Amino acid sequence: GNEVLLRNDIPEEALIEYIREVKKRNWRPVSTSETWAEWLKHPKLVDEVDFIAVHILPYWEGIAADDAVDYIFDRYHDVQKAYPNKPVIITEIGWPSDGQPAKHATASVSNQAKVLREFLNRADQEKVTYYIVEAFDQPWKQSIEGSAGAYWGIFNADRIAKYPMDGDVLTLPNWEDWATGAAIFSIVLMGLFLFTRRSLKLPGVVFFGVITNLAASTIFWSVSVGAQQYQTPLTIVFWVILILMQILAAVILMIESLEIAEVIWHRKGARTFQPLTPGAEFKYPKVSLHLPIHNEPPAMVRKTLEALAKVDYPHLEVLVMDNNTKDPAIWEPVRDDCERLGPMFRFFHLENWPGFKAGAINHALEQTAPDAEIIAVIDSDYILSPDWLNSMVPYFDNENVGFVQSPQDYRDRHQSTFKNICYWEYAGFFNIGMVQRNEYNAIIQHGTMTMIRKSALLEVGKWAEWCICEDSELGLRLYEAGYDSVYVKDSFGRGLMPDTFSGYMTQRFRWVYGAMQIIKGHWRSFLPTKKSPLTAAQRYYFVAGWLPWFSDALALLFTCTSLLLTAIIAYDPIHSELPVNAFLLPTIGLFSFKILRGLWLYQARVPCSVWQSLGAALSGLSLTHTVAKGTIQGLFTSGKPFMRTPKYEKQGPLFAGLMIIRQEVLLLVLLGLAIAEMATIEHFDNLSGRLWISVLSVQAVPYVATLITLLISIAPSYSKKGKKLAEELDEV
Repeated sequence: GNEVLLRNDIPEEALIEYIREVKKRNWRPVSTSETWAEWLKHPKLVDEVDFIAVHILPYWEGIAADDAVDYIFDRYHDVQKAYPNKPVIITEIGWPSDGQPAKHATASVSNQAKVLREFLNRADQEKVTYYIVEAFDQPWKQSIEGSAGAYWGIFNADRIAKYPMDGDVLTLPNWEDWATGAAIFSIVLMGLFLFTRRSLKLPGVVFFGVITNLAASTIFWSVSVGAQQYQTPLTIVFWVILILMQILAAVILMIESLEIAEVIWHRKGARTFQPLTPGAEFKYPKVSLHLPIHNEPPAMVRKTLEALAKVDYPHLEVLVMDNNTKDPAIWEPVRDDCERLGPMFRFFHLENWPGFKAGAINHALEQTAPDAEIIAVIDSDYILSPDWLNSMVPYFDNENVGFVQSPQDYRDRHQSTFKNICYWEYAGFFNIGMVQRNEYNAIIQHGTMTMIRKSALLEVGKWAEWCICEDSELGLRLYEAGYDSVYVKDSFGRGLMPDTFSGYMTQRFRWVYGAMQIIKGHWRSFLPTKKSPLTAAQRYYFVAGWLPWFSDALALLFTCTSLLLTAIIAYDPIHSELPVNAFLLPTIGLFSFKILRGLWLYQARVPCSVWQSLGAALSGLSLTHTVAKGTIQGLFTSGKPFMRTPKYEKQGPLFAGLMIIRQEVLLLVLLGLAIAEMATIEHFDNLSGRLWISVLSVQAVPYVATLITLLISIAPSYSKKGKKLAEELDEV
């Protein structure tokens, strides 16, 4: 028998009967193999055998390699002392060279060599009879003993010795080849990224080089781990998927590190634009300002119209396009305001009009004055500065300029803590990303505070009614047509932020979903070919700007995979393996770097305090799941309608808010249960298990952020000040 008592295959009495039967038919010494603990528990069995065949395998008992040999001989002597009249033979002693850790025992080539070398020397001194388990690796044992079961051999499955019995032992014998490959790979990546970055200062190049080398080394390390293991077709597929996901995570890491380098160590570029003051000889082109509205509070739109009436510009018309508002009590007051403000304002009410916002402003194009040269668009909640047009229109004197963009800004950040953290989250993009993209003529066009050359807009085919982010899509088509853009980061208009967390999520989902539509519709333009109408920098910034949203989708996939693996581990911890190596970069590494990047860049470019930066980070993290859903749905579906961001929306109760984030709450609960379960599994009471708990904890952070942000958003509705604000909203 072999450990039949340990596995409870048969009772002791039955085993004794088998031994007696064999003794009757055989003259040779008879015994059975059991672990040292089983022999100590069964003295009756000892009486029946001719010698004690003991298994002492400290790895399975979670003993560290440094203590393993002492442990072996202590247990050997325990058995000898308990049964001094019986010969004791160690029939199994060994250590695996790879596989999942068992408590404090780590399987590695160096540990196997250490344990066996020390044991062989001491066994020779004490004249111990022993059998090493085993001569050759046996990959088939993974199915019954877990991943470590395949690696107990002194020789690998190809009959090649893993290490000499003296001298140095290398865990990765051909490490020079792997290191060389990682170095070459990182140099190639650096070259691809830095080829057009001649304005980057040396510290920025060094910083980016270090991050790139770390990312490349991590990928090669993960590949080397998989290459040294015995793989099945299923595990090969698993490893390939994980490595590809790691590569995507590494690319995202490099893009974000390059952004840091460019922001912190970039020489001031030639494309820094300021508001202009036109001279006396400047000929003001006519501007047609389009104001699309749908179901908007009349009092809010009235403020927008009155601000437009004060705009200091000599040749201006304002076209208000009411798009499919059903209730006359909502759109008729806006019509009356337009009539009151004079002939500069024209109002159109469109019933059952297709194309959402894009359809409405395309109709506005048809109604635009023939002599208008510039089209301006703002949202219905924006209050303009009177000098916006005067300060920005002169840029169109350059015939290459297709559109001019001003930042989105907001006037209601002091209403609540929720709006304050949202405000600074928005501010990051317009003070960091847009400024940097402007250096390379690659900004994202926004559907408010934007101006477009009318002839260019007509040339590229008007606004795209198939895309729910028609503004960004138009900007890309203008670039494809060879036009330039201008971005001035000075604020000339302020609107309103979403009043609720639900509105905040809906707005971000629309932006992400629309970006995926654009990628699918224009993917050929992003290819690095001569046929692409975009410059290399434009291709890079459009892809790089949207790639972090893919990282949120990647994080969701890793989270679901982690939960599945944890469930498998809880069901069968002995035969399960934790692929911690493959999860470190895409989870802990990417998350930590994302937080560091945000705080660093905010302090460099955004005029806010550290606490406001942390608030922005919290609100950004709270949208992780929303962004992931928008990315995945945007890639695989195409029929989502335009989602308007509601204004003056009343905050719902806590339960309603929890229902809105029910998916995030469910994932948070599952991750919490997974962490609790891992903490109770004795087999993973080791570094590997603790790292896995860290991975699960990091994956839970965005969902915690979602819950906290929701609570922040609804807190005012439970205060006197918040209730007063709600009453004011009712009046609006």
